[in-house]
Amino acid sequence: KHMSLGVYGLGCEDALVHLLNLVWPNIFETSPHVINAVMEAVGGLRVALGCTRVLHYCLQGLFHPARKIREVYWKMYNSMYIGAQDSLVASYPCIEDDGVNSYFRHELVYIV
Repeated sequence: KHMSLGVYGLGCEDALVHLLNLVWPNIFETSPHVINAVMEAVGGLRVALGCTRVLHYCLQGLFHPARKIREVYWKMYNSMYIGAQDSLVASYPCIEDDGVNSYFRHELVYIV
């Protein structure tokens, strides 16, 4: 957490992605101390790398068939949602419009 927040904005994103790759497998630990440390580390990496990068790691397990894995990934997603819900909107995948609903987000395609 402190390492990622300390280098925020200094152009160390490659090293932070490597750190995220080292921290991410520990989300399945069962010890409460490790769970808190991993959640804080991923929260710091979310700030330093951006919510989109961490969301790509999280999307793979949100709909996993195993309940235990889904619970961990939904816990990660909920903490991301609480911390950065405005930046998550731009990270969601684009969905085609159907005959009834319009899913196109006009504000996201504005070019300044």
